[in-house]
Amino acid sequence: MEFTAKQIAEILNGTIDGNPEVSVNNLSKIEEGKPGTISFLANPKYEPHLYSTKASVVIVNKDFTPEKDFSATLIRVEDAYQAFAKLLDAYNQIKINKSGISDKAHISGSARLGKNVYVGEFAVIGDNVKIGDNTKVYPQTWIGDNTTIGENTTIFAGVKIYSDNLIGNNCTIHAGVVIGSDGFGFAPQGDNYMKVAQIGNVIIEDNVEIGSNTTIDRATLGSTIIHKGVKIDNLVQIAHNVEIGENTVIAAQTGVSGSTKLGKNMMIGGQVGIVGHLNIGDEVKIAAQSGISKSFRKGSIVQGSPAFEYVKYNKSYAVFRNLSNLWERVNELEKKIKE
Repeated sequence: MEFTAKQIAEILNGTIDGNPEVSVNNLSKIEEGKPGTISFLANPKYEPHLYSTKASVVIVNKDFTPEKDFSATLIRVEDAYQAFAKLLDAYNQIKINKSGISDKAHISGSARLGKNVYVGEFAVIGDNVKIGDNTKVYPQTWIGDNTTIGENTTIFAGVKIYSDNLIGNNCTIHAGVVIGSDGFGFAPQGDNYMKVAQIGNVIIEDNVEIGSNTTIDRATLGSTIIHKGVKIDNLVQIAHNVEIGENTVIAAQTGVSGSTKLGKNMMIGGQVGIVGHLNIGDEVKIAAQSGISKSFRKGSIVQGSPAFEYVKYNKSYAVFRNLSNLWERVNELEKKIKE
């Protein structure tokens, strides 16, 4: 689809310097701009690219003052980065927009679908499933019995959602996610283990995004709960009966063990391991590759395995890096003392 600079400026509440009728049909980085694309300039270190870019339109902050001549039409806005992010989202919505129900999908007669729902090829929707308006279910997705999914949610290809789960509005669930598989529950029985039935479910509230190949286990009893606004990266494991507070973000390859409660607005780096039955406060920040073996109070910033306070960790690390030198010096001193 093609849009003129004038049309885009109206969407972004911006003003135009240059030709308002120039048209674009794609987006680009400013250093790789081509004719017919739109880019943005927010970071001053990229300003030299404005004077050489071939992009037809560039979004800039309204107070930007160029130092040289350039060929692109400018759209001036309050915040160039936010405006371009808004444009990216609009472009993505157009690109992934799907409609209709494939005749190759299997939908139970007892399922209830809202208005303008998309269901792709070889998707399976089980008994008593409820799906809200404008939700998209991409090909080869399986939605188990008695599951409820809200409005404007996108479920990409190959997602598996077990029975009895609840998913809210405006969620995005990426390819390969598994929601509601059994929690890891086994009771020792002599030389063997007896499986403990996992009869709970998973509740995912509104505006949650879950990255590809992440797994969220159903509760043993009750619910595993992902509260509204949570963002989970690819390849994350959320165990049974975990509860994640609002707007917490979790980076890739993190694992959260059973019955741990994470607070609101936390930031968790990649490859973090969190043991079970902890209670971690709001706004805690955990550095990548940390091992969390105890609870932390609100606002803590921690690193290490086992993790402790971030500043103390870095002081300790400075010592640790020099242990070999210290060891050599101690050996030398011991030799001198013996002599």
